[in-house]
Amino acid sequence: MIALLLALGSSLAYGCADFLGGLGARKAHVLRTVMVAAPASLAVELLLWPVLGASFSPAALGWGAASGLASAAAFALLYKTLAIGPMNVLSPVTALVSAVLPVTVGLLQGEHLGMAGLLGLPLALVAVVLVSAGHGTGSSRPSRTALLLALGAGAAIALQLIFLHQAPSGSGVAPLIIGRAVASVVTLTAAGLLYRRLGPEKPAYALSATAGVLDSLANLLFLLAARSGDLTVVAVITALYPAGTILLARSVLAERIHKGQVVGLGAAAVAVSLLALT
Repeated sequence: MIALLLALGSSLAYGCADFLGGLGARKAHVLRTVMVAAPASLAVELLLWPVLGASFSPAALGWGAASGLASAAAFALLYKTLAIGPMNVLSPVTALVSAVLPVTVGLLQGEHLGMAGLLGLPLALVAVVLVSAGHGTGSSRPSRTALLLALGAGAAIALQLIFLHQAPSGSGVAPLIIGRAVASVVTLTAAGLLYRRLGPEKPAYALSATAGVLDSLANLLFLLAARSGDLTVVAVITALYPAGTILLARSVLAERIHKGQVVGLGAAAVAVSLLALT
């Protein structure tokens, strides 16, 4: 139950971070947004170091660095995917892949689900697709390039979670610190190389920094959830992050929640209840 609650918190934090990051990306080039978000996220991890501790063993360093590279790739591929579109087709693909890969790894590592879990897991995967899909799913076909980018974005998100899960349980926040440091270096380097293409617009500093803080919190909650529960359950609950994004979009931007998404939210609630019984 503790792992489930932590995973729900992680999912909500990821959804809020995506919402704020998306708003920031409307005001300036996405790299300008990430240039603020990534260091802010790293600062949070460093502040948590004295509280939660960190053991920088070779395994923690390796898995943390791998998660940072995956995180940087996820940012680049995800925003490129959404820029090409159509979002209502590609977003569910990305979300589903980001859920299925960690679930597969968990099952291959010997995790087992009870009857409630066997019912809740596929229902949660269906909920991920429904919640992340917008109006008119299937009305337009994505290009092969866009579909490959969506698959790559989902795989990068999944790899970030898998790599964090593989880090030693006694390493504290060391994997998060290393991961965020690597992601920040990669992002800032890319921004420096592409500086002339970023445009003159200044980033929304408050929105971008808050998105980074929430992303850092989401990573921490996922790491704690994965250490206290099964990756199979934790990953699929975390992948419900689009629910937080659409609920914020509804309350802040007055965007409409479509019928399929309402069904998805209901399916998510039932799935979480079943997985809580596992």
